[in-house]
Amino acid sequence: MQNISHSMSADAIAAEQQRFMVRVYNWMGAGLALTGIMAFYISSSETLTALVFSNKAVPIILMVVQIGLVIYLSGWVQKMSASQATGVFMLYAGLTGVTFSFIFLVYTSASIAITFFVTAGMFGSLSLYGYVTKKDLSGMGQFLFMGLIGLILSRFANMFFASAVFDSALNYIGVLIFAGLTVYDTQKIKRMNILGNEGTEEDTKEAIIGALTLYLDFINLFLHLLRIMGDRR
Repeated sequence: MQNISHSMSADAIAAEQQRFMVRVYNWMGAGLALTGIMAFYISSSETLTALVFSNKAVPIILMVVQIGLVIYLSGWVQKMSASQATGVFMLYAGLTGVTFSFIFLVYTSASIAITFFVTAGMFGSLSLYGYVTKKDLSGMGQFLFMGLIGLILSRFANMFFASAVFDSALNYIGVLIFAGLTVYDTQKIKRMNILGNEGTEEDTKEAIIGALTLYLDFINLFLHLLRIMGDRR
């Protein structure tokens, strides 16, 4: 649908962008809630925990499926209905909860809760800045993407070297990268909204893609902070 911003007042544009971002955050929150519920439920059952983690192949398979769902949703969302896009996103969030149930086995519940609230506070502040700033942050994208690739490759390399000091440094670098991505992605999502299509299928799919992007930023920010702050059992 064509962007009709040229026929809308500045107040109308701001109001529609605000409503769109509220939908993005609502879907993101729903995904996080499902992830948390699934993670807690799996970790609370010895049978389910054994089913997921007794065979090393199961977590790997789940991770491959998760990556596939992200690629599928990001690349083919335009060919999906809004309900299909929503279903894929929630399926991804649920599977992430299954794989993330390990954190309840490794870290204390108190440190998980504290880290979650710290992450929520950081994420909220960073995302708010990304939403309200007038500064064009598009130039950050390539730099942050390169940093993310470097982080992934460094973590892979450290699987062989097993350096605790290097791993700790990567956790702090990861926090900086995903903090930057939260700001950058928020502005990008705000700008990608097609004005004038509020309430349509396309509008819902835009909100789902935005929610997935910020969900990934939040989850990764949380995991890196947990590695820094978390108390192990």
